[in-house]
Formats: sequence, C-alpha cells, structure tokens
Amino acid sequence: MTIPPYLKKGDRIGLVCPAGFLSPERFQSCLEQLTAWGFVPVTGKTMFSTSTSYFSGTDEERLADLQEMLDDPGIAAILCGRGGYGTSRIIDRLSFKKFRKHPKWVIGFSDITVLLAHIGRRYSIAAMHAPMAGAFANGEFANVWVQSLKAALAGKKGRYTTAPHPFNIPGKVTAPLAGGNLSLLAHMIGTPSMPKTRGRILFLEDLGEYLYAIDRMMVQLRRSGVLEGIGGLVLGGFTDLKDTDRPFGATVDQLLQHHLKGSDFPVCFGFPVSHTRENYALKTGVTYTLSVSAKSVRLTEQ
Repeated sequence: MTIPPYLKKGDRIGLVCPAGFLSPERFQSCLEQLTAWGFVPVTGKTMFSTSTSYFSGTDEERLADLQEMLDDPGIAAILCGRGGYGTSRIIDRLSFKKFRKHPKWVIGFSDITVLLAHIGRRYSIAAMHAPMAGAFANGEFANVWVQSLKAALAGKKGRYTTAPHPFNIPGKVTAPLAGGNLSLLAHMIGTPSMPKTRGRILFLEDLGEYLYAIDRMMVQLRRSGVLEGIGGLVLGGFTDLKDTDRPFGATVDQLLQHHLKGSDFPVCFGFPVSHTRENYALKTGVTYTLSVSAKSVRLTEQ
C-alpha cells in the first residue's frame, strides 16, 4: 500500500464536490480554518455550483472538476465538500494515471466511500475517511474529530479509544483498515471498486436508513462473503434511523449483534466514526491494531 506524502505548511488543498450540492456558506469556515492551519485552499468549480438539482453539477462537470484536482501535481490533498450521492456515476470515467505518479490524500466519507475504496482496491493507495468541508461550520473545527483530521494530514498516528459495549467481542488484531459507509459498501459489491476485506479490520457506519434496510445490507455482506475471513470489525454510528409502521422488533445494535454471534474476531460497537460530529480520521489501507477487552477499546495506527 502506497502512503501519500503528509502535508506541511504552504501545501495546497483542493476542495471539490463530486456528489451532492453544498452551499458556499457551509464551507466558508473550512476555507478560513485551512488557511489558519497554514495550508492554501484551492476551490474547484463544483464548490460554487449553480446547479438546481441534487448534484453539485452535471456528471461531466463533477468529473472534470475532480479530474483536474487528481491530475494537478501542485495539489497535496483533496478534501471533498460533502457526500450525498453521485460518486459512483463518474468513478469509472476518472483517470488515475497522473494520480498514481503523484499520490495525494483524498479525504471524505459517506458517498466518498466509493472514491476511497476505488483508490485502495485498484491502485493500492491509502486514503482518508474523515470529516469533510461541511464539518468545519459553526466553530466545529475546534472539536477533537476535526482536529484528528489536522493531525492525520500532518502524519501523526491515530490512537483512539472508546467506551466498552456489552455486545463487544474481545480480541486483538493487527491488520490493514478497510470500510466506510455500509450502504455504499453494499452498493459496490460485485464492482471493481469493492475493497478487499479478508484479513482486514472492517469498519462500518450509516445514516438515515430503515432498520430493516440495515439488516438487509448485513445479510448481503454475509452472503456475498464480505465478512468471511475479516480480522476484526469496528461498528461506528448508525444514526437517524427509521422504523416501519409495524416495528422491526430490534434496535440497531441488537440486529447487528444477531449477524455477529459466534464470530471469532474482535468486534467493537459504538466507535466514533459516523455521520455525526463524532467522526475520527481513519486512514484506509493503513495498518491498525484493534484491541477489545471488557474494560477498554483501542484502535491504534501502526
């Protein structure tokens, strides 16, 4: 796995929206804070889109904007504005020829899971699952989760802890990290972008889904072999979930536990990786140690 160069003061960070629309007022704080951190933000055209649709521009406009940032050797990292939906519509038309010669950190989560996974699977280049431009608004840049992005960009190793959970499965494993948004991972099964999971620490999170849909996607992961042979599992936030008029009959933790009973690998519930502000920066493709015990949970970058 190729690790892109870490950043230093004066480096340029490109900002793009490869999927959903983001209003300029939502990323103004990000531009100001990146500058305060010593970086030079460079905004792509999709950050100021005049689109009236869900997307931050047509497929062609989003493709061209992201392609320009990938190709530019003067851009040290690409920070996506937001997720939403749309990356998979353009992923197969992107060229990574110049990017492979000059790898850079690509940062995002949610729908950007597709881009991060594609880079890792096709080109063995690490990427960063982390807060995006919208997370900086209203002074949120001061919280530990956005600060973990700053530390990760500087090359500091992530050392995270979280509280024990009664459904955790104890154990310890050291392996490369893979994963992201559950819906997008299920969406990628059978495509060239789907990350390898065997022998990896897999992490999952999601937002706004029906409980039965979470259950269905876990069935899909199991039946397709995605969970077979994994080294460990980190379950993040599953937030703003919905239920049907006739209740599903289980909480999200209970339904996740149902799919993991008898697992012979360590499992952590409730890790701070999510669509909420609690979203630590994680480097996909990089090796971590997951240690789960009755008293503590640690995820430590090696």
